Amino acid sequence: MKEQAFLTLMRLLPKSMLSSVMGWLVNAPCPRWVHQKSIAAFARRYAVHVDEAEKPLGEYASFAEFFSRKLKPGMRPVDADDLAIVSPVDGRVSQLGEMVDDQCIQAKGIWFSASKLLGSEEAARPFWGGSFITIYLSPRDYHRIHAPLAGDIESLHYLPGQFWPVHPIAVRNKKALYAINERMALTLQTRMGKLALVAVGATCVGRIVTAFDKQATHEGKAAYVKPYALPVKKGEELMRFEMGSTVVLLFEKNAMRLEESLQPEEAVRMGQKIGSVL
Repeated sequence: MKEQAFLTLMRLLPKSMLSSVMGWLVNAPCPRWVHQKSIAAFARRYAVHVDEAEKPLGEYASFAEFFSRKLKPGMRPVDADDLAIVSPVDGRVSQLGEMVDDQCIQAKGIWFSASKLLGSEEAARPFWGGSFITIYLSPRDYHRIHAPLAGDIESLHYLPGQFWPVHPIAVRNKKALYAINERMALTLQTRMGKLALVAVGATCVGRIVTAFDKQATHEGKAAYVKPYALPVKKGEELMRFEMGSTVVLLFEKNAMRLEESLQPEEAVRMGQKIGSVL
């Protein structure tokens, strides 16, 4: 009953408007002490590792600046093995494994299409039958997204959509959640072939912003694809969440092997090895 009540509430709430309001609030031009009070309360509520933050809490001018904070140098060492694929974020593994054609498992009995996730069958075709991993970022986590492998950014696809929460209740019940929410999909060409990294928005996610040219979601734009030929190093920052959410990685078939020890609900850290190039 609790799950059904939650889903009913989510259907009724104006989720896009709530996300816009949240984006404004976390950057609101109010006295600095107001933001600092909210930052301190949030850090206590979610047991944030404030000792890892680049700056003391009192130096963040807004809640948004704190939420998308950088870390002190050395806090997230990146596995240096050339064949190691690393987690792009801090979070918990939601699901992982092998795709069935273009289908990835979202939760028990629920699948989503990589073609819908990436915006077209053409974009998803290189990944059919390949591997995938979905990582959920909780409020306490570090919210910057980094390259899991060195390579070249080939394209950015912005896909406007809905703003369902990525809370476990919604993930267990809302069909194709990741493929209907607003998202940004990066395609990279790497030593193992193509890799897709999809940042998925959610309720109250202010924006998703790219680090390399400041493209941003939730600005009323139509879907677009932007081509690049931009080299990136493993561990280099690619995007950030200004609140929220979830990252999905897709790999080509027979290109890599996920770490056998990884299981759903396992915590991972940015820079930690999650797979190997074959």
